[in-house]
Amino acid sequence: MDERFPNPRELYDLEFPVPAVHNEDGDGPVLVHALEGYADAGHAVALAATHLREALDSELVATFNSDELIDYRSRRPTISFSGETFDGIEMHKLTVHAVRDNAGVPFLLLDGPEPDLRWEQFTTAITALAEHFHVSQVVGLNSIPMAVPHTRPASITAHGNDTDALGDLNRWGNPMKLPASASMLLELRLGEAGYRTVGLSAHVPHYLSQSNYPGASAALLTTMAKVTGLDLPTAALENAAEQVRAQIDGEVESNAEVASVVHSLENQYDAYMRAKNEQASLLAADQEVPSGDELGAEFEKFLAEHAADLGGFDAGPDEQQPDEQNPNQDQGRDLN
Repeated sequence: MDERFPNPRELYDLEFPVPAVHNEDGDGPVLVHALEGYADAGHAVALAATHLREALDSELVATFNSDELIDYRSRRPTISFSGETFDGIEMHKLTVHAVRDNAGVPFLLLDGPEPDLRWEQFTTAITALAEHFHVSQVVGLNSIPMAVPHTRPASITAHGNDTDALGDLNRWGNPMKLPASASMLLELRLGEAGYRTVGLSAHVPHYLSQSNYPGASAALLTTMAKVTGLDLPTAALENAAEQVRAQIDGEVESNAEVASVVHSLENQYDAYMRAKNEQASLLAADQEVPSGDELGAEFEKFLAEHAADLGGFDAGPDEQQPDEQNPNQDQGRDLN
């Protein structure tokens, strides 16, 4: 064995006995990777993964060694203090669960924080798990900030080597170079290992990239069901999305300047949809609208001023804001 890449089993512990993950017809399970951090705008990936584990039957399969993969100084765990002593700590958890969909079909769900360290060893370990469980397809979930309005359905852009599964989903279309993520490397390495891969990226309004945005989570799971054939629950996320939209609408209506920005985004989005077959960009070429950064700054200022009215709406799933100095918590802004 290459000394640069120790036994991948050193990175995780398998449960015993290992849960059964094969279908009745003998097919191997789908492996879904949903890593929080770099490409998790609107916390859509974290919300989707948590929803799957809580809404469906799930069993722990493997737990990764966070000490080997996470830089605690850039992504600090939360410790509890009673007023006199420290009495508990929430360490980061990166796990694989066996989850059964509404029809009882099992699939594997890898979720937790994106590793800061040892990416190649991490992907080697995931490949070993995929071989162990005879994985049939690999699906990655991501969410990125885009200049889109919250008043329109969350859209998805797809990529991967499984062209049959991708079908008529939107593609990026143009070659580019961009900062990598562990999720991207997983798709690359598992594709090189011969697995069918799909990557799904939900578009989150740029101005809500630091907020919980369940509409994007619902869109991810709906599309994931389409490309895998899994029967996945989305009603709770869709209901949450309606509540979030009503909450934002109420605040936007009270500010004419912000309402004007939303209207510009709506025109831009609608123009793209009308010319969908002719244009490869989400930006309509003949529309002069504010840039994504300008829109984001305007809305972030607005939301900050109305944080009390929004009841903490701008906080993430754990009610904490990302560490501004953590490069893995930039919500994918370099992709915009």
